[in-house]
Amino acid sequence: MEENIPLGVRSAAAWSWRMIVILGALYVLIYLTARLQLVLTPVAIALLLAGLLQPVVGWMRRKGVPRSLAAVIVLLGGIAAVAGILTLVVNAISSGFGDLSDSVERGVDEVRDWLVQGPLRLSQRQIDDAIDSTTAVLVDNRGTLTAGALETATTVGQLLTGFFLALFVLFFFLRDGREIWLWLVNLLPRTARRDIDGAGLIAWKTLVSYVRATGLVAFVDAVGIGAGLAILGVPLALPLAALVFLGAFVPLIGSFLSGLVAVLVALVSNGPLTALLVLILVLLVMQLEGHLLAPLLLGRAVSVHPLAVILAIAAGLLVAGIVGALIAVPLVACLNVAAIYLVRGRYGVSEAPVAADINPNPPDRHPTVANPSVANPSDPNSPGPEATDPRPPAPEPPAPEPSDPLSKQQREPARVTPRP
Repeated sequence: MEENIPLGVRSAAAWSWRMIVILGALYVLIYLTARLQLVLTPVAIALLLAGLLQPVVGWMRRKGVPRSLAAVIVLLGGIAAVAGILTLVVNAISSGFGDLSDSVERGVDEVRDWLVQGPLRLSQRQIDDAIDSTTAVLVDNRGTLTAGALETATTVGQLLTGFFLALFVLFFFLRDGREIWLWLVNLLPRTARRDIDGAGLIAWKTLVSYVRATGLVAFVDAVGIGAGLAILGVPLALPLAALVFLGAFVPLIGSFLSGLVAVLVALVSNGPLTALLVLILVLLVMQLEGHLLAPLLLGRAVSVHPLAVILAIAAGLLVAGIVGALIAVPLVACLNVAAIYLVRGRYGVSEAPVAADINPNPPDRHPTVANPSVANPSDPNSPGPEATDPRPPAPEPPAPEPSDPLSKQQREPARVTPRP
């Protein structure tokens, strides 16, 4: 019955059920990720921070510092640095809030004058009606806003829980990262342990390179945009620079979106001309990042196509929100180099695991031995057509009888003698 089915239909059916199994496994993985988001998110953030801090721990251990002490020192140092930056940001917000309120009032008046006297030529009554409509919408949705405040309180509790969980996981990643990985590898079949261990190591190196390079790019973006905001006299320059630094960890769109917040602040505080200058500044910094810093610092080892980056960020936002967008690109980069490493033995890649290095014609693992009697035009030492023997091959001699006297008994069925 199966022989009557065309080969194309059988091949399509084989591919179809395999794709169904793969898609089903991906659906289960995404479902579990969404259900365990409160646990997986701190673990993912701790893994990114471990990639940033692990080289410091390794340097301290090479200097003779015990691993527990090294992990504690680096962890406390990181907490102190973050606390210092947050203190500066909060002080800048509190000191500049009064000036910002006055600037906002002047900026709103300038925007209103531009709407009335500018190219739109709106009337004052239309503007007042829009303001009244907005106020009415806020009054009518007081219940929704109150429920949103309660959800915010719940979110704050979840954030605190996730913060302490991330610190706890980060400590053990810094202290016992290699031991934890080897324990996971030992759960796999013995034949797959060496390949998975190598793929994990190359993925870890990629993650470390990605976090270092992205942190440096984020620092350059924050310094450039923050300095420009300070020169233009935009209030809250330091908090906006910190926002740009955090947004730069989401490639392609993070710095731009955080820069738009700076443009909005400049619009309501300093007017349209300053907002236009801030927008030009953000675009210049983005061009510097995209065409110089990212290719130079990230390198070929973590290069991912922009389409893959956009799709990964979109999928991360859909599954895990902002945190998903944050970890989507390094996850794709690590999976990329790990997959290339695993197929390296089959495709004969001998250098860094980059997709462009894959040989599309893999060598045969079982090469056939060439017949010396057949002419090879590319080999000058091979025999020509006149060197071949036209006689038929001699028949093979019959196989000799086995000399072992037990071989005959082994071919005969065993006889069972009953006991008396």
